[in-house]
Amino acid sequence: MVSVTPKVPVILLYTLQNTIPKVQQRPNSTLATKIISLVNQGQSRKGLLLFNQLQSFEVRVTGFLLTAVLKCCARLEALNEGKQTHCVIFKYGFNKDLILMTSLMDMYFKSRSVFEARNVFDEMADRDVIAVNGMISGLCRCSLTSEAVQIFENMFEKDVGSWNSLISGLGQNMEGLRALNFFRRMRSEGMKIDLTTMVSVLSVSADLAALVNGQQVHCLVIKHGFEMYLPIGNATVDMYAKSGCINDALLCFNNITSRNVVSWTSLIVGLGKHGLGYEALRAFDQMEMEGVVPNNVTFLGVLYACSHAGLVEQGLKIFNKMIYKYSIQPMMEHYTCMVDLLGRAGKLEEARVFIEKMPVNPDVKLLTAFLSSCFSFMNVELTRKVGEQLLELQPDDAGAYILLSNFYGLVGDLEGVAKVRRLMSSRGIRKEKACTWIEIRGKVHVFESGDRSHLLHKEIYSYLEELIRKMKKIGYVPNLSLVVQNVDDQRKEEILSGHSEKLAIVFGLLSTPPGSMITIVKNLRICVDCHAATAFISKIAGREIVARDSSRFHRFKDGVCSCGNHW
Repeated sequence: MVSVTPKVPVILLYTLQNTIPKVQQRPNSTLATKIISLVNQGQSRKGLLLFNQLQSFEVRVTGFLLTAVLKCCARLEALNEGKQTHCVIFKYGFNKDLILMTSLMDMYFKSRSVFEARNVFDEMADRDVIAVNGMISGLCRCSLTSEAVQIFENMFEKDVGSWNSLISGLGQNMEGLRALNFFRRMRSEGMKIDLTTMVSVLSVSADLAALVNGQQVHCLVIKHGFEMYLPIGNATVDMYAKSGCINDALLCFNNITSRNVVSWTSLIVGLGKHGLGYEALRAFDQMEMEGVVPNNVTFLGVLYACSHAGLVEQGLKIFNKMIYKYSIQPMMEHYTCMVDLLGRAGKLEEARVFIEKMPVNPDVKLLTAFLSSCFSFMNVELTRKVGEQLLELQPDDAGAYILLSNFYGLVGDLEGVAKVRRLMSSRGIRKEKACTWIEIRGKVHVFESGDRSHLLHKEIYSYLEELIRKMKKIGYVPNLSLVVQNVDDQRKEEILSGHSEKLAIVFGLLSTPPGSMITIVKNLRICVDCHAATAFISKIAGREIVARDSSRFHRFKDGVCSCGNHW
């Protein structure tokens, strides 16, 4: 059996022995309660400092007290302090306390120390279902979902917490389809669902834009009487907004009797994703009028909405309000939104100056956003400069490399293309595989570029060819510059026609009644050619097509997109 005692340096053990308080007969639970209160108030560091001050007092060390300290360590991801507490647990013989050991395991998981967490779990003599649920949650937190599923399947007795831990964990790891399958299995096995189940499944449905599944869960919410709970109301707003039904999201929002900052933020972010910048600003104003104080996420949502609606002046005012009225210091995400706001509006010089005046150095995401704007407005000199600066940061996201490679290809700089590809290869960077999915009658169908695995692939490609012929007659020209492979134009056109967005849309046309709306979701940003093609398809087919990509919603109708090509 592997020992779980941390390998702490001798000097640290000596320090621990001389700083841990002497044991008295009467326990002091007030201190533990105070520490937990500090944790709940977001003041975990003060909680640890309070515990350290124990060396001046004779306070009895209890399992309750050490659990409180571990909560501080977990919240702060303070691994060293957590290991010290682990030593204290063994010193005073609390290693048989199951609740305490479960908290210790949780601390290690939240500090990304999977090996130590596993050892703690393995050393538990009599694990209860709570400990096993904690193990499942911890493994999912560290993206070890296969191991989490294995432990779940091996459980002799599962409770609702077991199912919730796995469903939520899978959803957080972008394994939504798998999570929904476990939810269906949970119901088929007769397990009673609770509030946490509903929130988790609504969140999964939102991420997948699985509207039918989301609507079914919403019905269950009403059936079980959960609709009045605030977390459910907030999750429902988010689900409908992310599923392309912003009007339904508004209805759910209006049904929330006591809205908090999460409620308003969910609505504002949803409006922004749908390109409804003015509506997002009005919601923000109403939020302030009702006395709800916005947080940093709220401001991210408003700035994003301004950016994607071209509302530069309004965005600048919101940014200043965040700093000077609410005393919220901008994070890198806020700076990125501002650069994106200016860049999308073509104010590249203003964006460049803004970056130079930032009190922090730009990160990869910010420079990638700026590079995208420089590329969009074909500022060759600035694109090269920003691209070189970006590559120096050695980004691990393939998007930055692909964007720069596409730029070099567009301006005919083949050496630049080769350089970027060499860097990707030497740094082990792989392009994330693009995929698009569509929900038909409650089942999610996933397509990849050039995909021929679907049962109806022959019908899909046949109808797609017919559509492309019709599109060309009314002005569609395939954007061959987007294909960087060294192949002839015919092959380039074939590659473009096989993009996952087009395949999902055509499958939707074949699988739904004439005149009905089609909703697709792409894991990456929709490509320029597919954006143009979808507009033509909406006109030819007489359909409204909603496309959600990694950035926003695009609503195509009669040949026009709601984004106004501002994306």
